[in-house]
Amino acid sequence: MPDVTLDQIEAASFDALRAHGAADWIAREVARAVRRAEQTGNVICGLYYLESYCTQLASGRVSGVVEPQVTRPRPGAVKADAKFGFAQPAFARGFAEACRAARENGVATLAVAHAHTCTSLGFFTEQFAHDGLIAIGMTNASPVVAPPGGNAKTIGTNPIAMSVPGQDGGVAMHFDFSTSAVALGKITMAKAAGESIPLGWAVDASGAPTTDPEAALGGALVSAGGYKGWGFGLMVELLAAGMTGSVNSLDVAGLKLPDGAPHGLGQFYIVMNPSTYSPDFYDRFARVAEAVAAQEGARMPGAQRREMEVVAVPDALWDSVTALA
Repeated sequence: MPDVTLDQIEAASFDALRAHGAADWIAREVARAVRRAEQTGNVICGLYYLESYCTQLASGRVSGVVEPQVTRPRPGAVKADAKFGFAQPAFARGFAEACRAARENGVATLAVAHAHTCTSLGFFTEQFAHDGLIAIGMTNASPVVAPPGGNAKTIGTNPIAMSVPGQDGGVAMHFDFSTSAVALGKITMAKAAGESIPLGWAVDASGAPTTDPEAALGGALVSAGGYKGWGFGLMVELLAAGMTGSVNSLDVAGLKLPDGAPHGLGQFYIVMNPSTYSPDFYDRFARVAEAVAAQEGARMPGAQRREMEVVAVPDALWDSVTALA
């Protein structure tokens, strides 16, 4: 298993995307996201996804050359239409305008419409935090989650992410998780490894709980926390699809299928200036953070994220990446 630097990961990802038809600036934005995923140990959203990006570039399921269109339909509303291209460059085009809108109005929203899967949602919210703004983000995905008591795939894993800036810079709090009990990638990885999955992750085609990853893939995932997670998943669905004018999870084929209709997914971000209503935001944050820190073994979300400069990449995966490049 070779040790690979982040620079090598980003360069190889860029070369692979360019080799399969992405424009330079678009390949650069997507490669930057791959790098960040690997840096934070988010294996599913890093190099593991690169082959799918390249395959779908070649088939035309995602455009690697389209220029996103950024508009501001209301003073506090920014829209970046990806036009069936990657989410990362569409976000990049809309980011500065969304920051301006949040500072001018106190609160703003950024709708990224008609985009390819954004993979790591926290990659986007943390950029707002580094710019001194609070951000809550959400996105939908292909249907893999059944409602409580049901057995049919209805919504996606539909993650939520939130990043909070530190008073003196950086990110003070950060979380990024699916509203399903687990990410779909963990089921597919368990199947590939010949391992079982815990009860509470999924149901089979009849709606019965299962520990068999193959049966789970033929059935559906369940929501985290039962009805509570289901409610959050529906909220994400309605905002990510409805507010952006993008597709429902029900209308998206498998995200990694090599060809077919573009994903056309939406991402919706609520962006807030911490000082909009009160100068006490950081005092209130510190009050909670100190109470958490006083408890041995407890921490604020994201407070101890491990960031790597060198990543051990499985041989087969790195061979695949270098071949793509």
